[in-house]
Amino acid sequence: MAEEFKQWEYRVQTVGSLWSGVKADQLEQLLNEWGEEGWEVVSTHIIENANKINVIAKRLLSPATKRLRSMPSQN
Repeated sequence: MAEEFKQWEYRVQTVGSLWSGVKADQLEQLLNEWGEEGWEVVSTHIIENANKINVIAKRLLSPATKRLRSMPSQN
């Protein structure tokens, strides 16, 4: 029997501000919160001339999340 391939969900968040940049303690707190939720950082991207970074993370796509995404939005 063939092994099922893994499905991932991704999260991208911009951290920092033009005036204060990225503060290490705030970034550490964010990463710890994400880690508790099962997210793993896979990349960062510096936004030039903005003192900000994009943090990109992934985690395994759960059956519950798949169901939520397949449901029509309720407006």
